[in-house]
Amino acid sequence: MTDHDHHHTEGEHANGGDLTEVPAADFLTAGFWDARYSTSDRLWSGHVNDALAEVTRDLVPGRALDAGCGEGGDALWLAERGWEVTGTDVSPVALSRAAAYAQEVGLADRTRWEQHDLLTWAPEPGSFDLVLASFVHLPSGTRREVYAALAASVAPGGGFVVLAHHYSDVGVVPRPDLPDLFFTPEELVADLDPEAWEVVMATVRPRVATHPEGHPVTVHDTVVHARRR
Repeated sequence: MTDHDHHHTEGEHANGGDLTEVPAADFLTAGFWDARYSTSDRLWSGHVNDALAEVTRDLVPGRALDAGCGEGGDALWLAERGWEVTGTDVSPVALSRAAAYAQEVGLADRTRWEQHDLLTWAPEPGSFDLVLASFVHLPSGTRREVYAALAASVAPGGGFVVLAHHYSDVGVVPRPDLPDLFFTPEELVADLDPEAWEVVMATVRPRVATHPEGHPVTVHDTVVHARRR
């Protein structure tokens, strides 16, 4: 599940649709995401998540990977700030939109867009100064494998940033009734070798979103920023 509520959230995105009854296996397919993107000219808002802006504010721009980039909102935000960004997603429809947006705003020279399935592809180890996994939700066993591969692609001194929906959102806004897709900062940090990683931030961050029915609600994001030693 690469549910890009970071591109973005409940009422922030254009037309997120109802995911509450979607089987877990469907979240992992290009066909599901191409169909979902095709329901709207723009599925996500393109607004950067405040937590991403906060954790990257003081980082020196370098090479970045946005894994599961959707329509490219976060990748373009990073590129605007000097990063050379590779955005990957399983959906060709999303990547086509991301490339078009990059061209429109003059960032095509700082961005590249690659179709990859995170279940079968891993980036080259040590190849990025920043790796972002933003609302990439997978069953726990698969998530650990995928996130380990993403973490391994961070160069020494680089950062691994994860944003995700927290358990507490279930029932507050429509979320799949699949508890194994959600996780806490502590669960993620437990999978990082403390000898290899310095945890800069591991928190649950509240923010106001708009419920699909139109009223404001407070939701919570799992936020982890770790630096490779």
